[in-house]
Amino acid sequence: MAGSGQPGPLLFILWALVTVARPSSGNLGDGGWQQSRQWSAAAVMEQRCTVERRADLTYAEFMQHYAFLRPVILQGLTDNSRFRALCSREKLLASFGSNVIRLSTANTYSYQKVDLPFQEYVEQLLYPQDPTSLGNDTLYFFGDNNFTEWAPLFQHYSPPPFRLLGTTPAYSFGIGGAGSGVPFHWHGPGFSEVIYGRKHWFLYPPEKIPEFHPNKTTLAWLQDTYPSMASSARPLECTIQAGEVLYFPDRWWHATLNLDTSVFISTFLG
Repeated sequence: MAGSGQPGPLLFILWALVTVARPSSGNLGDGGWQQSRQWSAAAVMEQRCTVERRADLTYAEFMQHYAFLRPVILQGLTDNSRFRALCSREKLLASFGSNVIRLSTANTYSYQKVDLPFQEYVEQLLYPQDPTSLGNDTLYFFGDNNFTEWAPLFQHYSPPPFRLLGTTPAYSFGIGGAGSGVPFHWHGPGFSEVIYGRKHWFLYPPEKIPEFHPNKTTLAWLQDTYPSMASSARPLECTIQAGEVLYFPDRWWHATLNLDTSVFISTFLG
């Protein structure tokens, strides 16, 4: 029951199965990152998709149907195979392991910042989310990138070829463990591409403020709030697979949940 403080049946399934994730033994398909291939609950979530997927979308179609109206999942617009290869666990640690990165707490309004070496984050903090942890106790690597230090990587990324008049693109790169994610928040429009893993998105239009606690994780919201919601009150949602790009319009509320250890990059249009 929502707000009961006790993990619901879905959360027990999520947590019990996500903890089977282990570091990959070198599978080229997952880049050496932790994957939750035996997480059957993730397969259930993947079936919940109310966001349209479009392959080979033209710029005119994008502007007419999506840019200011609703999210869309883009397929086949760019080839980031080179960037993907550089984002394997082995290559990122070799290139950036000693770099100091800035982590944020995974809550909506108050972001505490913590600095530590990238290798320490990957080897000591990049584990499945504890469903009992509050957002301000959960550290997450997303954004706050030093663009000078990460330029050798970002120069190989090809963003979606769509722009909005008067905006300038800015990258935010991140990696999150299975079950982690950022709770509901909003900002300007942008694109988010999954490089490795799977990331489930929940989205509401600007006028429909979601019911959420700003210091609880997305996993806790999925336990406490989502099950009791009427179908008409639930958000748009979908799992973004590796190689897919989600576009979200300006001021749309969104929350994310990593179904695997996920490597991703967002292009914000500010």
